Amino acid sequence: MPKEFEFLNPEQVNFFLDNGYIVIKNAFTKEKAAEWTRDVWVRLGMDPNDKSTWNSERIHMPWFRRETVATFAPNAWAAIKDLLGGEERINEDASQWGDSFIVNLGTEHWEKTEPLPPQDLDNWHVDGDFFVHYLDSPEQALLVIPIYSDIEPMGGGTMICPEGIEHIAKYLAAHPEGVLPTGLSFTPSTSTYEKHEDHPDYWSHLKEIKKYKQFVEMTGEVGDVVLMHPLMLHSASKNHLRIPRIITNPPVSLKEPFNLNREDPSQYSLVERKTLKALGVERFPFNITTERRRIVPARVLRQQKMMEEEKKRLAALKEKEMPMNNTVLVK
Repeated sequence: MPKEFEFLNPEQVNFFLDNGYIVIKNAFTKEKAAEWTRDVWVRLGMDPNDKSTWNSERIHMPWFRRETVATFAPNAWAAIKDLLGGEERINEDASQWGDSFIVNLGTEHWEKTEPLPPQDLDNWHVDGDFFVHYLDSPEQALLVIPIYSDIEPMGGGTMICPEGIEHIAKYLAAHPEGVLPTGLSFTPSTSTYEKHEDHPDYWSHLKEIKKYKQFVEMTGEVGDVVLMHPLMLHSASKNHLRIPRIITNPPVSLKEPFNLNREDPSQYSLVERKTLKALGVERFPFNITTERRRIVPARVLRQQKMMEEEKKRLAALKEKEMPMNNTVLVK
């Protein structure tokens, strides 16, 4: 374990090792959040004051602008470096945040309905739909949630299952061939079954979650940032309050895979230490047996279409807001 951390205190370190997540309060300013979300309703093509125009429960928006985490949220960046073992291990190309907002508006049905038990939510998954998963995968080194709107209990905050980290880690440890993200499930990458669920080692997040009891609803205030272990099981929850919930979910990646078999234990990152703790070992030699590869997820095509639609609405707004001094008066 490094002797010193740039930002995290001992209590935060221990909390992460026990629970797999930490919350950085006031990591970016409310002014910055307001600036970035200023045109969100125009982009959505909805009226914030007319719920009848809210025609989708949850929207994953494309991005138009980006900024380095180091300048946008310095404390969050310092904590990310502490969790991952230092800036030199982090892929600089994946160290930016954008305005690819995830907006949870709820529905009229859920506004009038009691909350579901967490196990009954229908969106349980592990992030990373763009690569084959291994225990040491560098593509998604942390699960990150910057919060752009205040989130109250029952307000659509992300639901997490800290105890799931142990089970996901052990599943991946048993599959050095890697597993495919197959919807809300994992399937061994070498599977030849026509139906994923027919494979003996097919893993359904929705079925496995029924076994767990430890759940936490991620509430918070504008400017807070949640940093989680990459194997954290989580799900969108129902927005019973119908107060628009706005977050993003930017990935952080490493230059090299996680190393769970370091000669010097002091060089383990906090994420590596949490993974080893989940496995119940002090070190774990892990060698993949297939080639690492990326996947083009279906959401990319959906977001490309959304981006074109948003561009048209933003262009119309810009034209409408053109100052009068640009207008030629004819006498």
